[in-house]
This record gives sequence, structure tokens and C-alpha cells, in this order.
Amino acid sequence: MEIIVRLDVMMARRKVRGRDLAAQIGITEQNLSLLKSGKVKGIRFETLAKICAALDCQPADLLEAV
Repeated sequence: MEIIVRLDVMMARRKVRGRDLAAQIGITEQNLSLLKSGKVKGIRFETLAKICAALDCQPADLLEAV
């Protein structure tokens, strides 16, 4: 089983730029880019909660198991 990160899709739906989201949740643009590309081994629940609050979505909207 693999986890697919759909952060870029949700950002496009909400019309939010990476720079703005990174500033809002308190991480660097580079770390946000790594999250979007799925090149991270994990994510803190606190960071995931901040992303969900900023994008008004649920974790299942951002992560998909295939």
C-alpha cells in the first residue's frame, strides 16, 4: 500500500499559493514543496491540522491510500 499526497490538488481547488500557505502554517516554502511532492517520510499531526484548517478540509482530502 502507498500513500499519495493530494495537497497540490486541494491548494488548486482553494486557489491558495504555496508561498501563502507556507506563511500561514509556519513552515518554509521548501518544506511545503517536499510535502506536495510526497518526498517526505512523515508529517506531524500539528502541521497536518494547520494545513487542514488553512484549506478548510479534512486529512482524507489531502492523503489517499492506494
